[in-house]
Amino acid sequence: MKWKRDSYYEKIEHIHQSIELKRIISLKNCISRDPNGCIAISAVSKRGREFEVPIKVARFLRQYPSIFEEFTGPKYNLPWFRLTQEAIEIDSEEKRVCEQSKLEILERLKKLVLMSKDKVLPFKIVQGMLWYLGLPEDFLHNIERNLDTSFSIVEVGDGLKGLAVNCEGKVLSVLQKNAMNKGLCSEDSTDVIEFPLFPSKGLRLRKKIDIWLKDFQKLPYVSPYEDISNLNPDSDVAEKRVVGLLHELLSIFVDHSAERKKLLCLKKYLGLPQKVHKAFERHPHMFYLSLKSKTCTAILKEPFNDKTSIERHPLLSARKKYIKLMKGSQVILKNRRVNNRYVSSGKKKLDLDLDYVEEDTDDVVERAL
Repeated sequence: MKWKRDSYYEKIEHIHQSIELKRIISLKNCISRDPNGCIAISAVSKRGREFEVPIKVARFLRQYPSIFEEFTGPKYNLPWFRLTQEAIEIDSEEKRVCEQSKLEILERLKKLVLMSKDKVLPFKIVQGMLWYLGLPEDFLHNIERNLDTSFSIVEVGDGLKGLAVNCEGKVLSVLQKNAMNKGLCSEDSTDVIEFPLFPSKGLRLRKKIDIWLKDFQKLPYVSPYEDISNLNPDSDVAEKRVVGLLHELLSIFVDHSAERKKLLCLKKYLGLPQKVHKAFERHPHMFYLSLKSKTCTAILKEPFNDKTSIERHPLLSARKKYIKLMKGSQVILKNRRVNNRYVSSGKKKLDLDLDYVEEDTDDVVERAL
């Protein structure tokens, strides 16, 4: 099926600004952690790769004056940066929400681990998913303090450690919960659960594909938390399990979206097929692939069409406020450019006037002689 652009999903700011926002929040956290609430540029100038900043860090900070305030430091006349009052207020709100919703956000991490084949994920994989789950980037640095007793640290081979989850009860997916609330199924994971479909405007499936999709919807639903050791990987039921897992995965993320290349890193651990990326293309009524911002972003359509179907992430509101603040930087920089042009123009006019006075004075002197 040919890809078709959908302007509705292309305009969701908190999705397409997510990569840039991640860099900003990393630097914001670096400043807020400092006891004085400010840092010299020398503290971060050589850490661009760590913050995933593609340009010089000083230049990046200066692009967002509504978030980072620059001033001259006490020593060596170096530029220093601190957070603006607006950024401080959002930072306080973000920390408060993280503390109040700690258990809820941890539950999302728990679900990610439980989706894996062995109920274990290496730390390096967990670290790559922290942003999407809404957990702080230093979460694994104080792991014993941050986790509850349902988590445990285990060896995963090659001297590496991972995160395991001990779960005795049955875990239900978002699709199962919604279907049960509507009286369409029981807790039995083999029930037929149809995926909610949201066709993009102007996107039409060929008749043959439409027939296949109707038959696909009638297949048994396999929960992403169920054991799949006896499932034929080449069957249509296995594909439905893959699609269901991707649905569940995106449903626990803050933006209900993620860079596709980041999701591909999970293939080995979540029991996904080699060509799992094809699932997004084969099911355009469930997922939308955006090619904006020089990357491919997979977006789950359901939460943007049915606001009650998937629980809103506690941190989404704070991230939207940061993005609004980012947009304010564009206004500040534009005003600065206008003012600089005005000042430069005024200087040129003043110089011309001075030249005129000097020439006039010389003429007076010559006449006097």
